[in-house]
Amino acid sequence: MSSYTHELHTALLAVQRATLLTQNVFHTNAKGTLSKDDHSPVTIGDFGAQALIISALRYNFPNDEIVGEEEASSLRDNTSLAEQIFGLVRESKLNDAEAEQALGGPVEDVEAMLKAIDAGKSAGGSKGRIWALDPVDGTKGFLRGGQYAVCLALIVDGDVTVGVLGCPNLPVDDAAPISADVGGEGRGVLFAAVQGEGATSRPLTNGALAPEKKIKMKEVGDITQATFCESVEAGHSSHGDQAEITKRLGITKESVRMDSQAKYGSIARGAGDLYLRLPVRKDYEEKIWDHAAGDLIVREAGGEVTDAQGKRLDFGVGRTLKRNKGVVAAPKGVYETVLKVVREVLGSK
Repeated sequence: MSSYTHELHTALLAVQRATLLTQNVFHTNAKGTLSKDDHSPVTIGDFGAQALIISALRYNFPNDEIVGEEEASSLRDNTSLAEQIFGLVRESKLNDAEAEQALGGPVEDVEAMLKAIDAGKSAGGSKGRIWALDPVDGTKGFLRGGQYAVCLALIVDGDVTVGVLGCPNLPVDDAAPISADVGGEGRGVLFAAVQGEGATSRPLTNGALAPEKKIKMKEVGDITQATFCESVEAGHSSHGDQAEITKRLGITKESVRMDSQAKYGSIARGAGDLYLRLPVRKDYEEKIWDHAAGDLIVREAGGEVTDAQGKRLDFGVGRTLKRNKGVVAAPKGVYETVLKVVREVLGSK
């Protein structure tokens, strides 16, 4: 039995419950978009999902630290919005009593919800147990009905040991070709990995966990036949550098652009092959919650994940990846080839 069985089970259920709230927000509610200090959007889905997940983590692991993306000051100044979010939080229950109880049951009241949101203020670091949480990764994708992910990872002494991604708009079928399209039935997948134990996928449900399946990255014999994933937002990754890298590798397939860590999940199960996130400016630092779960899932599925210089991503230096620039994720068989071209293109600038 895994030494992280309890952590994995809790993370899977917590993410699954939070995806119910995000879907509810998308289908039935005004998104309540606010603008953070860095002008990135935050929705009532972000706040509600963070409250649900942190509540479950505090119930199960009260001594663990949490690095969360959101904080509740704007809600304390807006009681009507806080009440609206609390209504959604209370409605978001798994329809399996045992699963719901494993998460500590419902959040008691508005103040408990605000305290939960604000419990994600850990500074991170290289010592102890720290959860990294992105309640809605790919907020712009979420707002337009594209790909987004609910992301949770446990970092122990600087190493990611458990990672879970809930991707409500990805197809359940691991063999489905990668696409930015989100139409049709059979959507909603939960990816997970534990360090040293491989990676899995299972359908998202509204109750107990569905059975899991092992996933593996696809072996790429001919790099020219590979499929790239890249960010939708040009502000997140340099599309120009990506196009030059694609050209030098001889890849002719059009890149698939999608938001969020859904890209990590997609390549981990072989629906796509390569993911690059290329620096757009020298002073930008990636956030640990944007990569921790996906990094582990791809590596446990048989891939390599490093920065653009070939260094492993360092999740032990705070809330950002300040020692890394860019991300390169690829199957082991072609990783060195891809990295060489990435370094050539970025080094020529």
